[in-house]
Amino acid sequence: MKTISIDSPEELPQVAEAVVGALGGRTVVALDGGMGAGKTTLVREIAALLGCRDTVTSPTFAIVNQYEASGGRRIFHFDFYRIDDPREAFDLGYEEYFYSGALCLVEWPEKIEGLLPDDAMHVRIRVDGDSARTFEIG
Repeated sequence: MKTISIDSPEELPQVAEAVVGALGGRTVVALDGGMGAGKTTLVREIAALLGCRDTVTSPTFAIVNQYEASGGRRIFHFDFYRIDDPREAFDLGYEEYFYSGALCLVEWPEKIEGLLPDDAMHVRIRVDGDSARTFEIG
């Protein structure tokens, strides 16, 4: 488990580098943190690090957004905040995404906890102040 504390959003690129560097072949990243913790902002930094030029926004209503990184690599960005039952993830076809080999960044993973792959990376975000955050990457 790696822990990184930052005092401002300008330090997020180092968190994105740590997340990407710790993937080790894993493709599903569960982003745990409350409302306003910075999950989407971290996704934006990870996508940028991977060469994505798409506009990264929260898929709150769409549930999943797709972005293209350099080399044609796909990134799927999920937000399960609005689902009430994990069965809704089956309707979405989550397995096709999670087991596609593409990077899947998942906000509100606790809504589908039992559906995450066993090797999913977890990034826990703790709010320490207005701009201060602590990230536990494991």
